[in-house]
Amino acid sequence: MTPSLNAVRDSRRREELKHFLRTRRERLTPEDVGLPPGTRRRTPGLRREEVAMLAGIGASWYTWLEQGRDIKVSGQVLDAISRTLLLDPVERDHLYQLVGMNPPQRAADDVSDTAQLTALLEGWMPSPAYVIDRCWNIAGANRAARLVFGFREGDTNCLVAFFTNPAFRARHRYWAEIAPGLVSEFRRDAARYPDDEEFTRISRRLAQESAEFAELWARYEITATNQGVKAIDHPRAGCLIFDHSVLEIPDRPGVRLMLHTARTGTDTREKVMELLGRDERKGRMSLVEAG
Repeated sequence: MTPSLNAVRDSRRREELKHFLRTRRERLTPEDVGLPPGTRRRTPGLRREEVAMLAGIGASWYTWLEQGRDIKVSGQVLDAISRTLLLDPVERDHLYQLVGMNPPQRAADDVSDTAQLTALLEGWMPSPAYVIDRCWNIAGANRAARLVFGFREGDTNCLVAFFTNPAFRARHRYWAEIAPGLVSEFRRDAARYPDDEEFTRISRRLAQESAEFAELWARYEITATNQGVKAIDHPRAGCLIFDHSVLEIPDRPGVRLMLHTARTGTDTREKVMELLGRDERKGRMSLVEAG
């Protein structure tokens, strides 16, 4: 009888689990986990019994897990094993997936240290790019993004700016068509992080300040999109058309890069370059006048 597809997948997953746990155990020395070095070790790394002792679980049970047996396991036990084997966040998530469980949500990444992100944004120049955290707070933006989209100094959240900044709103030619999708995506992100009160604070504020947001929020729609087209009506440059993509950063949960590229066949890139040139000349003149 031919095994089912699910049975084949489970067999492969347990085989991967065996190799993963063994290699993580063998890369550690007793000194790495606070144990005396000992003598006459016939195998590299920690013994299975030592892993079980440090994780606070039975030695036989851990052996069965490392052998890839089909046994039940809890998140608490997986976290204990992860700490014992000194797994990093990516490895811990992988362990969860290998036993057939969804990894718990990691804490929001601290985006206060933005040196690397700033380099990415500046490297995208002269095209607009900005970065947001999981609550859509703006963690950084390059000069092109500020000039093109009209971010004000007080704009700290891109969804709030979309609904409350008149200039930001006016520049989006298809604002009414875009709004429902943005609200549903924000609703999706709020559901992904149910313990984060920041989502509630933002949605309550917007529901009070924008009847349009309140109506869309009440629909309870959930969608997701990672690319599209933006048409911007700039007061000085005229119509600008961008293809935009959203890129998530694997080692920074919830942090996303919003990247824009001038649409092929348009004069958008040339117009943005001209805007940047004007802004640079204006900045130099201000410095001269201040001096």
